[in-house]
Amino acid sequence: MAMRKRSPSGARFLQKGLTILYEDKDILVVNKPAGLLTVSTEREKERTAHHILTEHIRRGCGRSRKALYVVHRLDRDTSGTLIFAKSEEVKLRLQDRWKETKKTYLAIVHGRCEKTSGTITSYLAEDSAYTVYSTSDRTKGKLSHTAYKVLRKTRGFSLLEIDLLTGRKNQIRVHLAGIGHPIVGDTKYGRENDRHARLALHARSISFKHPVSGEELAFEAEVPAFFSTLVGHLGRLEDGKGSPAAPSRPAPKPRNGTNPAGVPRP
Repeated sequence: MAMRKRSPSGARFLQKGLTILYEDKDILVVNKPAGLLTVSTEREKERTAHHILTEHIRRGCGRSRKALYVVHRLDRDTSGTLIFAKSEEVKLRLQDRWKETKKTYLAIVHGRCEKTSGTITSYLAEDSAYTVYSTSDRTKGKLSHTAYKVLRKTRGFSLLEIDLLTGRKNQIRVHLAGIGHPIVGDTKYGRENDRHARLALHARSISFKHPVSGEELAFEAEVPAFFSTLVGHLGRLEDGKGSPAAPSRPAPKPRNGTNPAGVPRP
C-alpha cells in the first residue's frame, strides 16, 4: 500500500516546544523537544508530553474522560518522533507490531569513528541505581542490537545515523559509549565534564502500519539547530540527499493525516 505524502507545513505547535506531526481519531504523532519528559515522574506531573497532549485532546474541558495512552518513550533529553494512542486497544495493537516499526535516529558522538558502519551487540542490564550497562552474561541482560552508519566527520565529532534494532532503555547511549564514542552532552554514560547544551540524540524518523486502517505511515522530525552548530549545516540531510562525504540513503518524508512497564524505549 502506497504511503500518502503530507507537507511539513501542516505541523501544529503546542506549549513547551511540542509539535504535532499527525493526528486522527486513533493516534497522535509528535516531535518532542529535548528537555521534556514523555510521562510524569514523582517529581514532575504536568510538564510532560503526555500531560500536554492529554489537555490537547480534552481541549480544556476538565470533565472530559478522554485519555491518551503511551506506546513508547523517549528519554527526557532525546528529541524527535513519538507516538501516542487514543485508546488502550490501539496502544496494544501498536505494541504488538513494535518489531515491525522502523526507527531511525541521528546522534553526534565525540571523536572520529574509524569504521564507516557497524552493528553493536551486547546484553543490557540495569543496576540498583537505574544505570544501564553492557554485560556478556545473558542471564542478567537482554540481547540488544544497534546499527550505525557515519554520515559526516569533523575534527572532533562524528554524525551517525542509527537504526534501533531493539528498544532497550538507554540502549543507544550505552552502546555508543561502549565503543569509545559517547554521545555529545551525555554526562551519565559519557563524559562527566561534558558541558554541551543538550544531548545530541534525535529520533529522526519513524514508520509503521496504522493500527486501524493498515495504511503505511512514515514521519520525520526536523533536525534541531543544535546539531548544525556541532557538525555544520545539515541542509543536505534535510532534503534527503545525505552528506557529501558519506552519502546516506534517502530518509522517509512526513506523511499524511491530520509508564507503564514494558513500554518500548531506546
